Amino acid sequence: MTPRERARKAADAMWEGDRASRWFGARIVEVDEGRAVLCLTVAEHHTNGHGICHGGVTYSLADSAFAFACNSRNQATVAQFNTIAYIAPAKAGDRLTAEAKEVSVIGKNGVYDVTVTNQDGTRIAEFRGHSRAIRGQLFKE
Repeated sequence: MTPRERARKAADAMWEGDRASRWFGARIVEVDEGRAVLCLTVAEHHTNGHGICHGGVTYSLADSAFAFACNSRNQATVAQFNTIAYIAPAKAGDRLTAEAKEVSVIGKNGVYDVTVTNQDGTRIAEFRGHSRAIRGQLFKE
C-alpha cells in the first residue's frame, strides 16, 4: 500500500465515525501522508452576531484538517494542544479551505500547520496543532 493509499483508507475510516465534521458541513478534498485539505461553504447558520463566520467554525475546520493529516499513517493520533490566529473575517457564502501540512513528527509527537483561506486565496486563519500518537489504528493492516 502506498502512503497516499494508506492516508485515504485512514481518512475513510475516520470520516465514517466523524459526525462532528459532517454536521458542521466540512468535506474532505484531499489527503496524503502528513497532509489533508478540507473545505466548507460558510452558511448563514455559521455566522456570529457580527455577521461574520464564527471563529469556532473556522477553528473546527482547521482542527478537522489537522486530525486527518496527523492520522494519515494509520496510527491513532489525538491533539495535545492547538492555537489559532484569526487574520481576516469570512462571511456567508465564502468557501473556506483548510490545508494541513506536517511540520515534524518525532516519536509520538507531531506538529502541523493549517492555513485557512477563502475562495480568493485570502488568508482567514493560521492554526498550529500539536499531536500525540496513542494506541491503535484506524483500520487493520
